[in-house]
Amino acid sequence: MVNAVFGYVLAVAARRYGILLHAFCVLSNHFHIVLTDPRGQLPIFEQFLNSLVARALNAWYGRWENLWAPGSFSAVALASPEDILDKAAYTLANPAAAGLVERGCDWQGLWSAPEWIGGDPDVVARPDHFFSADGQMPKTERLELVVPEGFPSVEAFRAALMGRIAERERAAAHELREQGRRFRGVRRVNAQRHTDSPSTVEPRRRLDPRVASHDKWKRIEALARLKTFLVEYREAFLKFRTGLRDAVFPEGTYLLRVSFGVACAGSG
Repeated sequence: MVNAVFGYVLAVAARRYGILLHAFCVLSNHFHIVLTDPRGQLPIFEQFLNSLVARALNAWYGRWENLWAPGSFSAVALASPEDILDKAAYTLANPAAAGLVERGCDWQGLWSAPEWIGGDPDVVARPDHFFSADGQMPKTERLELVVPEGFPSVEAFRAALMGRIAERERAAAHELREQGRRFRGVRRVNAQRHTDSPSTVEPRRRLDPRVASHDKWKRIEALARLKTFLVEYREAFLKFRTGLRDAVFPEGTYLLRVSFGVACAGSG
């Protein structure tokens, strides 16, 4: 049911908000998505995806508490096509890096195979549970994976991605051997209950990156753009608070734009 719900809601959300999907992997307690957001709709896309998945799965399991941990989602801007490729490989090799299964393709959760990219969309059906047959949600939706910009062809991106995934999977297997451990394996993973909790505590107060790039100078440029945005946003926000409703916020402002209609640079 988790795969059916998440795949369907992801397809509907991507279509509704113009999100271009490149890779995704849904694990037991979190997910990774590599995407392009050409219309600046990422916050509402995430809100729609997270809230609807939470309500559907809570109804399925008979739960009433929060499905997701409190707080905002983590969005990391990728500075170059090379960084997109690396993050897609990281996403799809994540089940191996977590010591769950030897290869990402063995993962039983929702996992986007590189072969899907640039191919025919997968038609996903609306789950019978939770979703009303006569409601506003579509009966079926297309779940499509596209090649990110900056690659010469579908075949080139697929080949590079599969090579990177294999490298990460070999590295994960080597690390486990060095630690004297083995992959948990499909059978033991499937035997886990949704009520099970980790036996270890997640590290706290770690870095929460906003940008990522293996190229030092591209990373510096991206951080400089982010710093400029934050400075300009704060200046505009202080003016707005004093009553200057014509204050111009930097391009990329989201919440105040959709909630209060503030003016934004670059909006024409």
